Amino acid sequence: MNGEGEMQEERQDVTAEDRRRARFGALPERVRPEDTVEERPAAPRDPARDAYDPDEWMVRYCL
Repeated sequence: MNGEGEMQEERQDVTAEDRRRARFGALPERVRPEDTVEERPAAPRDPARDAYDPDEWMVRYCL
C-alpha cells in the first residue's frame, strides 16, 4: 500500500506541475520603450497668444 500512495502523490504533483507550466510557462512579449511613451502638448495652442500687434495698440490707445 505504501507504494500505491506514493504513486498517487507523484501523479498529483505531475498534474499540478503541468497546470503551473501551462499557466506560467512563457513570459509575455517584451514591450519596447518607444511603445510606453506618449508625447502630446500639455495645453492646446492658444491662437490669441500671437494675436498681439504693438502697432495696433499704439494706434488704438495713443493717437
